[in-house]
Amino acid sequence: MERREFVASLMGGGCAGMCVDLTLFPLDTIKTRLQSQQGFYKAGGFRGIYAGVPSAAVGAFPNAAAFFVTYESVKSLCGANGGAALHVAPAAHMLAASMGEIVACLIRVPTEVVKQRTQATPASSSYSMLLATLKAEGVRGLYRGYGSTVLREIPFSLVQFPLWEYFKSLWSQREGHTLHSWQSAVCGAFAGAIAAFVTTPLDVAKTRIMLAKAGSSTASGKILPVLYHVWRTRGLAGLFAGSVPRMTFISAGGFIFLGAYEKVRRTLLTQQDARGTRGETT
Repeated sequence: MERREFVASLMGGGCAGMCVDLTLFPLDTIKTRLQSQQGFYKAGGFRGIYAGVPSAAVGAFPNAAAFFVTYESVKSLCGANGGAALHVAPAAHMLAASMGEIVACLIRVPTEVVKQRTQATPASSSYSMLLATLKAEGVRGLYRGYGSTVLREIPFSLVQFPLWEYFKSLWSQREGHTLHSWQSAVCGAFAGAIAAFVTTPLDVAKTRIMLAKAGSSTASGKILPVLYHVWRTRGLAGLFAGSVPRMTFISAGGFIFLGAYEKVRRTLLTQQDARGTRGETT
């Protein structure tokens, strides 16, 4: 990947992450409280709907930037940016998205742990929750749920990004030109909604693991026992708890996130190309 593409992906991803995380934060809080073991109202209900927002703000830019830089780099290595064969492109997009999630989660999980614990305990601040987590569990506590987050995000990305690329390709062929940013955003919204619903049980498990008391069986991070416990105690409804706000959040988020990414990235690339052209003429 060329330097100009690296910078465009870095800035585009970071700006997109900030836009979506801060705009849709209240929906994320509601989803977290619906999934918490203590129940929606005991976790805060509709009070303190912006609890945990500083943690989200700190992690949004580097998290999304790391994802898209990795995503575009792997796509480039696989030749998917240059019009790979139809049977090769989906596999390249899946691999790129998976690698992007593994890298991004190194930044995302610590901020997610602090954010979700603050959302479920609105009387606390993000800073006090960070200090409490470090005091009780050390740095390892900030990475509790890393495995479950990766195992949630990779299946999600395996659905969302190939669908996004496919919807864009299909629409582009019908239009006969490269899609506008808003059209790419619409494709992202549909792809995100489908992926969100399919992976909701994994999100429930991840939330339970992150919110569990240190030393408990749930805190050990084993997904299958957590899912089985939710199934036994709350049934199918428990496994898909928070699916509606999650789909709403991710559908709207997909529209903002992928639309903003495409807009910022294309704008930066166009500006760099224009500067390069002026430099050659002079």
